[in-house]
Amino acid sequence: MKKQMWFTLIATLAAAWGLFHFKDWLGPLVFPLYIALVVFVTLKIYRLMESDD
Repeated sequence: MKKQMWFTLIATLAAAWGLFHFKDWLGPLVFPLYIALVVFVTLKIYRLMESDD
């Protein structure tokens, strides 16, 4: 359980860093990728909280 949480946190931070670092190169894809990242994190945290019961 802890490994999954740490992996999610590290993957999210890496994706956010990549999105910020390559925003000029990504151009119009930045916003959809940002929304996808937010949805991914929200659903992943929800699943982690749900399984914590």
